[in-house]
Amino acid sequence: MKQTTKETAVITPTARVTAARLAIRAARPRRLTSALLWAGQFLLAAFFVFGAAVPKLTGSHQMVQEFGQIGAGQWLRYFVGTAELAGAIGLLTPWLAGLAAAGLAAVMAGATIINATVLHSTTFGSNVWLTLLLCAACVLLAYGRRQQIKALWAAIGRHLPRHRT
Repeated sequence: MKQTTKETAVITPTARVTAARLAIRAARPRRLTSALLWAGQFLLAAFFVFGAAVPKLTGSHQMVQEFGQIGAGQWLRYFVGTAELAGAIGLLTPWLAGLAAAGLAAVMAGATIINATVLHSTTFGSNVWLTLLLCAACVLLAYGRRQQIKALWAAIGRHLPRHRT
């Protein structure tokens, strides 16, 4: 004789967050891969803070001149500097690292396009190789953290309201 009972599980917001954290932890790569990814993330974060974001946000003469030649206005310099700073902080945050790397890859892809098309005949045109290299490094980091990106996306998706038709 089989006994069946109906049990109702109560899922609290805390349980959802805990489940999301466990899913993200389960998505972590192996030890050596993880150590290499963290080393790359740390180096890129340091570059994006000190070599990219700070000069843009503090109004370095070179950055003001470069963004002046782009022609979109100085607001773009502040926007890109803020995005780079946020990405650098995200690279050092375990559950945001993959998403931050993907975002920085998008920023560097845009920078590469601008350097190759708009600034190609200026002294800043040679930066195309640097931005292309940074873009590739960010893409590799995002690829290395792809399972964390999927887990984060799934965790966010669980919290979004469902539309019923």
